[in-house]
Amino acid sequence: MPTFDLVVVGAGGGPDETDLSAYLFKPADMAWSDGIVALEAGSGQGALRRILQSTPSLFGESHPTVADIYSWVHCFVLSHAHLDHINSLVISAGSFLPGNQRKRIHASKQVLDALDTHVFQDVVWPALASYDEDDDDSKYLYKEFPALKYQPVLPDVSIRRVLVSHGGCESSAFFIRHNPSSNEFLFFGDVEPDSLASKPRNHHVWATAAPKIPDKLSCIFIECSFPSGRNDDMLFGHLNPEHLVHELTVLAEEVIKARTHTRPPRKKRKKNSIDAEALRGALTGVRVVIVHCKDDLSLRRHPREIILEQVKALVEAKGLGAEVIAAEQGMHFTL
Repeated sequence: MPTFDLVVVGAGGGPDETDLSAYLFKPADMAWSDGIVALEAGSGQGALRRILQSTPSLFGESHPTVADIYSWVHCFVLSHAHLDHINSLVISAGSFLPGNQRKRIHASKQVLDALDTHVFQDVVWPALASYDEDDDDSKYLYKEFPALKYQPVLPDVSIRRVLVSHGGCESSAFFIRHNPSSNEFLFFGDVEPDSLASKPRNHHVWATAAPKIPDKLSCIFIECSFPSGRNDDMLFGHLNPEHLVHELTVLAEEVIKARTHTRPPRKKRKKNSIDAEALRGALTGVRVVIVHCKDDLSLRRHPREIILEQVKALVEAKGLGAEVIAAEQGMHFTL
């Protein structure tokens, strides 16, 4: 049975400002009007209006308006405070009318402080957010997401935030759980490979995910910003196909260890300790959704198509067994 419905409001990483990271999801057994979580907020109401012009029944046969849909958003969940992940959150701040429940912004304390200090401070944008529970009900309410603990965001949905590295800043990955079934999906904000990070953190995410795959966790949203061929020093805290597939190989190793209960002590752990042949099919039943592909407006073909082909080829060469697809604006996923 499906656990979540998710709509892609935006899947790109720039420079096209009309298609930036933004996803709306809800439990599959509930109506959209019962409550929505906005995961990232790069694109927003304008992008969704264009999507609904071509697919008006995307959110149901009643054809709700953009205003309806965003009035059903209970909270925003942010991985980090870069503009391509918060743009619509800021622009739309004045459009939410008093009288509705205040919309919460769930993020790390670092992200919330960045918004409070540098964005909602009456210079870049009016002060339309605060930490004060009793403040004006037209403002966003900051709610810190402590790391490594599941926090409720809807009656049947909890999210666990895990710290990851993204160049010079911290980002987050989210384990998003449907409480009644314990089914989850994993969503990464912007992330760099452990092989290049000054503070490698991805391995912890993979070790946490591995015992749940594929029965309880079968879908991973993860970025791949650039095609193959870009130098490591020009990735700026992002992944390319080779680094992404290396990270998936680490996940496959952790899955095999979890299934065989042969995890060695950390100090004795060796790289490539599991034979490549043993990894074949380790990620069968897992769907990897590529997000945050950066557009190149000088090309007729979107780099997303090239990245998808390259990642598929690398995954198939290793025989990992994962299904690989690329998110596109307007897509509806059943998870």
